[in-house]
Amino acid sequence: MIQLIRKYALFYAIAWTAIIFGLCSTPGKYVPTAHWLDLLSFDKLVHASIFFVLASLWLLHLANKGADGRPRQLLVCLACVAYGGLLEILQANVFSQRSGDWFDFIANTFGCLMALWFFNRKKDTEKPRAGTPA
Repeated sequence: MIQLIRKYALFYAIAWTAIIFGLCSTPGKYVPTAHWLDLLSFDKLVHASIFFVLASLWLLHLANKGADGRPRQLLVCLACVAYGGLLEILQANVFSQRSGDWFDFIANTFGCLMALWFFNRKKDTEKPRAGTPA
């Protein structure tokens, strides 16, 4: 399964980007509401998770191309954060029966940053420590 995701990372990244757009542009009357979920901040967990997957797929695609240097990874992460911000602006101003939310944007950003951290976590632990043979 992981090999399949790795092989088609670009396809999955583009598809996931489009799915997020579709979900965020859905008119509010079609979005289910459950007030007890607000108490658990389930909505923010969903936002963070969706953007974690988004950033992870784009970072995986970048790694597959062999261009996974930290500056480029940061650029990908910032692009995902900007995409989340754009969607919140569109929800506030363009999409019907939707509203933008700063806390959603913060959750989106958190998901992107967690993906960046998670993606680099393994690489950081593979580096030899100072004073030990490589």
